[in-house]
Amino acid sequence: AELRAAREIATETDADLALLAIDGKPLPALALGDSSRVREGERYLFTGFPIGTVLGLIPVTHRAMVSARTPIVIPALRADRLDARTVRRLKLGSFTVFQLDATAYPGNSGSPVYDPATGTVIGVINSVFVKGTKESALQHPSGITYAIPAERLKEPLGRR
Repeated sequence: AELRAAREIATETDADLALLAIDGKPLPALALGDSSRVREGERYLFTGFPIGTVLGLIPVTHRAMVSARTPIVIPALRADRLDARTVRRLKLGSFTVFQLDATAYPGNSGSPVYDPATGTVIGVINSVFVKGTKESALQHPSGITYAIPAERLKEPLGRR
């Protein structure tokens, strides 16, 4: 593995996405698929570096099934459970994300979700449903992960 410098060249804060330019020789790119065609019950893969350096910087691949196409904002049961991020998303409006029946960990955020047959990317791991504290996510993972559809990637790429 080679260490490379990276710099941010575009962001989409609503979807928590950033486009980075990486110094050095270009690396092969994954093709973006048509995420509007993704349906519940379909199986995909995602590859990332869960828990960072704890497991070593070795890519790990997980299976995931799309459980639902759902709004990114999950309503809070009580007002005292609202946080700044949720309030901002409520003000800006919601958009659809993929709910996956997969366990992702810190370090998987930003991992591509892709079709195992074609390698085309249909989404990017965004967040994990956490039951309790963030620390408990490692010991008691929920098995629910959210991915931003690939269609949302096209806006920051277009500003490149």
